Amino acid sequence: MARILVTSALPYINGVKHLGNLAGSMLPADVWSRFKRAQGHEVLYVCATDEHGTPAELAAAAAGQDVKTYCDEQHQVQKAAGEAFGLSYDVFGRSSNAPNHRMTQHFAKVLEDNGLIEERVDRMIYSIDDGRFLPDRYVEGTCPHCAYEKARGDQCDNCGRLLDPTDLKDPYSAVSGSRNLEVRDTRHLYLLQTKVADTVRGWVDERSPSWQPLARSIAYKHLDEGLIDRGITRDLKWGVPVVGADGGPRPGLEGKVFYVWFDAPIEYIAATEEWADTSGGDWRSWWRLDEGAEDVRYVQFMGKDNVAFHTVSFPATILGSGEPWKTVDQLKAFNWLNWYGGKFSTSQGRGVFMDQALALLPADYWRWHLTAYGPEHSDTAFTWEQFQGAVNKDLADVLGNFVNRIVKFAESRFDGVVPDGGEPGPVEAKLEADVTAALATLTAEFEAMEFRKAGQALRALWVLGNEYLQEAAPWTAFKTDRDRAAVGVRTGLNLVALFARVSAPVLPFTAEHIGATVGQTDLTWPEPDASLLDLLPRGRPVSAPEVLFKKIEDAQVAEWAERFGGGDA
Repeated sequence: MARILVTSALPYINGVKHLGNLAGSMLPADVWSRFKRAQGHEVLYVCATDEHGTPAELAAAAAGQDVKTYCDEQHQVQKAAGEAFGLSYDVFGRSSNAPNHRMTQHFAKVLEDNGLIEERVDRMIYSIDDGRFLPDRYVEGTCPHCAYEKARGDQCDNCGRLLDPTDLKDPYSAVSGSRNLEVRDTRHLYLLQTKVADTVRGWVDERSPSWQPLARSIAYKHLDEGLIDRGITRDLKWGVPVVGADGGPRPGLEGKVFYVWFDAPIEYIAATEEWADTSGGDWRSWWRLDEGAEDVRYVQFMGKDNVAFHTVSFPATILGSGEPWKTVDQLKAFNWLNWYGGKFSTSQGRGVFMDQALALLPADYWRWHLTAYGPEHSDTAFTWEQFQGAVNKDLADVLGNFVNRIVKFAESRFDGVVPDGGEPGPVEAKLEADVTAALATLTAEFEAMEFRKAGQALRALWVLGNEYLQEAAPWTAFKTDRDRAAVGVRTGLNLVALFARVSAPVLPFTAEHIGATVGQTDLTWPEPDASLLDLLPRGRPVSAPEVLFKKIEDAQVAEWAERFGGGDA
């Protein structure tokens, strides 16, 4: 079995994440990690809160807290929200923890020793009213490329272009709103990406054939436009401090911290060290090629706005170090889940957030919709009506209906056990062939990280169960041929066990309940095999569950639309 390292883009610390964040990174990483674990592979799923930079400082100020207290609280909030959604991290670390400080400072030193970091006197925006230099995200304004009026100083969320604050038109302070700005000299460290551009391109050429088109196209877009030397320090109070040779403040850069997009990807490595500190594992065997990581398959999941940093900037850091670090093998990028024609927004409180979603319905309802109808190959709009349809038609009518029908019938007509008697016939032979083919398709889609197609394939398997019951009709056969009815019920109950196993990556909580109805605790991934339809011991007790999925009523949709927005509300 393989060793697989999985990372999802680190969620910012500035509040509970919305459904768009969940759909575009953390949830698919979890679904795929669960799938690979179920196959028997050794999976290490690493994530953490991204706690440095402007978002943390602004959010803390808005909350009336010092930034460390705010981050301490929000880390726990985000960790709890992820666990409630069933996100199966092996570690959920913190970029503000000591391992990331040490690792970030290590990379900065090695890169400088290799001639890839230099000090430069920079021209940066200074807010006279705020009495401070404004790092990139403290400056907002109009994008010079697409005229989006709320572009940030580091990146335009509308067109995706990377920016510098001085690029913006009509800039203003995100702290105070003041336009009383001027450009002043300040000293910063720059990562000389121009010197490693050919190395990064060669690395992308080697790795990107196994990436999905979205990630590959974004990577080459930035390479073709030409890499630029990037400032990797900021005038902030909260972050990984820039240090000199003696470990103290670096002369001329006192009070500076490293840019969040320099230290945040390094946290993947540092969080693995956090995992090792608590689990007794060996983090270096996952990350150092000279210490065992040659056999590791590394897969990253992220939204498309993070791709440039993970295909250009972070590789420039890793490759530029000259050290034998593991780099990503496959990168799965997602488009945006939009909210009624606009964007979900943490800072603007726009959309539905993870804690709010769980107050409405259990996690698996959301997990199904965001996996099977997520923003995989194009931007996708969330609507309450589509969500209602996914829950009612897929989960309630197809999966829930099948499980309840067959288990209740076994209870009422076969003493609540897996019945003996009868032999499979042509109907079961056809079902076996159909299930084997459908399972192979589902497995292939999961392997390919095609989550929407995997959702369709999973639903198709559930449909086979309902179609089988229609054809076998054990309730009709029971009247004249008890053995024939027993075959239908026994086969149906084995399908329940199978559905628990194949649904577990997407519906982990419900899969346990489904399995429990027929005594199925093994939720490992099944191999296509004829015995799948006759695995349950005859005579094993079965017990019908309470309703697995409650349908969403129109009145609920109207209430939610009025509360959160959407539709005509």
